[in-house]
Amino acid sequence: MPTMFRTVVRPIITEKSSAAYQDRGEYHFEVHPDATKPAIREAIEQLFGVKVTGVWTSNQRGKTKRVGKSVGRRANWKKAIVTLAEGDKLDIFEG
Repeated sequence: MPTMFRTVVRPIITEKSSAAYQDRGEYHFEVHPDATKPAIREAIEQLFGVKVTGVWTSNQRGKTKRVGKSVGRRANWKKAIVTLAEGDKLDIFEG
């Protein structure tokens, strides 16, 4: 099981994820592939000092990439979508 600091790899900040947290209060993170929903909940609550109300996870397949004749694949990764309690916000997504 990864530690709290290794559970959350990085926030995912894209147009789609920005619209999700502005409209529905959902925050997207890349997490360790072995992380469980309770571990993700605990890590977010301890790292950012907020109350998590929901966690959804999704395993993402790595894309196939080509460079000339050689074909390779990016690594598979795991995405977590986190919903916070009413009134809680994460400043790292605000700008």
